Amino acid sequence: MKRRDFIKVTGLGAAGAATLAAPAIAQSMPEIKWRMPTSWPKSLDTLYGGAEVMAKAVAEATDNKFQIQTFAGGEIVPGLQVLDAVQNGTCEIGHTASYYYFGKDPTFTFGSSVPFGPNMRINQAWYMLGGGKEVLNEFYKSYNVTSLLAGNTGCQMGGWFRKEIKTVADLNGLKFRIGGFAGKVLAKLGAVPQQIAGGDIYPALEKGTIDGAEWVGPYDDEKLGFYKVAPHYYYPGWWEGGPILLSFVNLDKWNALPKYYQSVLEQAGHYANNWMMAKYDQANPQALRRLLAGGTKLHAFPPEVMEASFKAAKALHSEIAGTNENFKKVYESLTNFSNNDYSWFQVAELAYDSFMARHAQT
Repeated sequence: MKRRDFIKVTGLGAAGAATLAAPAIAQSMPEIKWRMPTSWPKSLDTLYGGAEVMAKAVAEATDNKFQIQTFAGGEIVPGLQVLDAVQNGTCEIGHTASYYYFGKDPTFTFGSSVPFGPNMRINQAWYMLGGGKEVLNEFYKSYNVTSLLAGNTGCQMGGWFRKEIKTVADLNGLKFRIGGFAGKVLAKLGAVPQQIAGGDIYPALEKGTIDGAEWVGPYDDEKLGFYKVAPHYYYPGWWEGGPILLSFVNLDKWNALPKYYQSVLEQAGHYANNWMMAKYDQANPQALRRLLAGGTKLHAFPPEVMEASFKAAKALHSEIAGTNENFKKVYESLTNFSNNDYSWFQVAELAYDSFMARHAQT
């Protein structure tokens, strides 16, 4: 994508384009090189690919004056320590999932997805226009970072299991790889959550160290090979109805950027976000067909399991909100926004999607 194309895509407009093309602006652009560790293996051209798309857009919009080098999880920073590296200034920017850091504060979960939270579109609308970005960045400020929208996977799958999950009792003692805050919910139902970076999940599943694992959806899961060792594939991933991916930027580095570079970086994140959503919508249907043709057994979580999980999630949310003001503030913001939006979604969107799904050609 060339700079003029990027300007069109991001909506800066003709007036903005003329300003950016002015010699005085071009001459004032300093040369900056940043490093962006990610939480993803390079094999995932969706998640890691989103970071690459973002970095490339920044470079091409600044005539390569602002360059960001991307790194896979573990190359220079462990996959689950991206926030720490950005916070302490080891790296200027990172691409990760906020909920990986819920152990520091449960409020981190809202920067990705809260169990039984909103779908992709509502989550994004809340972050962009519903006060989400502001309330999250107020929280992130205490960790010396600010956030930029940088991706979304859409509703995820419920994961791979060696044995069928027929009742809530089947979760008792089950060692399940699951990211972030959702593990606390499953623990209420007797499961034993394991937080493992993406590249390490398959060996753990293959060796029997864990009994099941969730990641994202058919396209990524196929690449990671889970179907080879766990035949039962469940949906939906109620813990990730529409998880946002963020770029954390060191606050001092962000404040030191020229305003133009700040704008380019933010718009590049939005471009990567849209690209990632389209990539998943394009790739997941084909991958699911391949998995089913290869013997994968597709299941919906039983209603009993869904209802018990919902009840456990809401109880946990209330417990934490009672003692954590940051969590309560963000939770109320998100819940109020999503409840209002779902009252609209059930009118036209749900009716139309349900009708079209029933009549889709398989």
